[in-house]
Amino acid sequence: MTTVFPTIRTPRGPVPAGAPAWNPQRGSEMPSHRYRPAHERVEIPEIRRAWPGRRIERAPLWVPVDLRDGNQALAEPMDTPRKRRMFDLLVAMGFKEIEVGYPSSSRTDFDFVRHLATRGAVPGDVTPVVFTAARRDLIEQTFASIQGMPRAVVHLYTATAPVWRDVVLGQDRAGLHALIREAAGHIARLADAMPETALRFEFSPEVFNCTEPDFILEVCNGLTRLWDASPDRPVIHNLPATVEIATPNLYADQIEYMHRHLERRDAVILSVHPHNDRGTGVACAELAVLAGAQRVEGCLFGNGERTGNVDLVTLALNLYAQGVDPMVDFSDIDVIRRTVEECNRLPVHVRHPYGGDLVYTAFSGTHQDAISKGLAHHERAAAERGVPVGEAPWSVPYLPIDPADVGRTYEAVIRVNSQSGKGGIAHLLQAHHGLDLPKALRAEFSRVVQDATDRSGREATPEDLLRLFRAAYMAQDGPVTLGEGEGAGPAAALAAALEASGIAVEVLWQGGHPAEGGAVAYARCRVGDTSVWGAGEDTDAASASARAVLAAVNRALAGQRVDLSQG
Repeated sequence: MTTVFPTIRTPRGPVPAGAPAWNPQRGSEMPSHRYRPAHERVEIPEIRRAWPGRRIERAPLWVPVDLRDGNQALAEPMDTPRKRRMFDLLVAMGFKEIEVGYPSSSRTDFDFVRHLATRGAVPGDVTPVVFTAARRDLIEQTFASIQGMPRAVVHLYTATAPVWRDVVLGQDRAGLHALIREAAGHIARLADAMPETALRFEFSPEVFNCTEPDFILEVCNGLTRLWDASPDRPVIHNLPATVEIATPNLYADQIEYMHRHLERRDAVILSVHPHNDRGTGVACAELAVLAGAQRVEGCLFGNGERTGNVDLVTLALNLYAQGVDPMVDFSDIDVIRRTVEECNRLPVHVRHPYGGDLVYTAFSGTHQDAISKGLAHHERAAAERGVPVGEAPWSVPYLPIDPADVGRTYEAVIRVNSQSGKGGIAHLLQAHHGLDLPKALRAEFSRVVQDATDRSGREATPEDLLRLFRAAYMAQDGPVTLGEGEGAGPAAALAAALEASGIAVEVLWQGGHPAEGGAVAYARCRVGDTSVWGAGEDTDAASASARAVLAAVNRALAGQRVDLSQG
């Protein structure tokens, strides 16, 4: 049956001239002509790029903006208890500069900054950042909020891009520059009147990535001079990709241009604030660091307006996966995720990099087999080196980092559904129940599991796998019985009893291993023309082997009835 989608307009335009025969895509009715490419919207400076040849070898200064930018994007903004919980999490993780609010935006934000100032909540090595627009009354309210703090960064912002100047602000370049200078001067005067607080200044030309580079340079260099930046009291120039409009390499070019041309470079902290409108916020941040950025603003798990701020979890753990210390702690990613979900009242997607519920989980049979073999190889390699498993170099297929490093257990790495294979199923039976199935039996049992999951449409838990295995290979009820109260006895006695009853059994393979409370055995037997597997459990290896043979015979003779009690 064909499903009809009446609102979908299947492309029916011409195949582009010169398209290869293997690409039959046709022109669509989507009005792409309404939009301009990035190079027509903003001047991209010409530079001799150095960033493509660089490597990130140390973490930048991470600055979480969850309490300001992230909070502004919530349907239910955080109250003071939720803000304090988020702040305490950020401190515990090791962040040293935290944007704590936009005090002039709401009473809640103002009160929270006062809460931090009056409760001694800010550790001595953590610097709060407060955000303000370039307006005299808002700046004054911002300074009122930080009274009594030992240190702070005052973060001034103004949109600078042509569309914002024309449509939102009604200012030309000269008028906007004058407005910014006036606001920055007022900040400097208020700071001079507050000598008890060690203050530094930050400027964000909002929508930097859509602004003429010469104008940004003129404004930023002017503020560097006005605020008299020095190496021991540097100014922060934060350059946001407020709305992504281009591929990440163009943002890197813009950042490298600023990195090369900013005055008093040793007195300037070059910061970036990428958003994720094109889904490339993480790439923009990483390339920006290669291009000279020293500081990155973002949110845990990428919360923020539209598609979000850049995700600090992904950025930091990307570095970790390259052997670089992220300088913040993710050793319990689930506690971090749960706290963020509680404070934001937003769920973190199950496939979110590093922190989602399923990111270390494999359902695919080929993935499971590779992971299972990789984990076993990792254990052997650690033993050969004489180091703990958690200290050995990590190299396991499909797992970029060891889940244990972020507080995850191996229990959920492999999960079984109809897509799963023998390697994953065998891994779960061994990890959870101590059953080490022979290779040939693994392949056969995987078909049993696939049939069950195909019929149910559900995932099979390790307990489900054990029940399926016992029902398929260990069931003692069958056509061959041993009589009331009599055990199976050793395998030789069982074989003799079977032969006396006219049942010829050839044991093709037999093996087993110790198990909790006794032993488990596996047997592959030929009964007549049928070759079957059986398994058994008992207090000793001989009895378990006999039960495995009995189970195999019963599977082969299903539908017949033979009583061995007289044999």
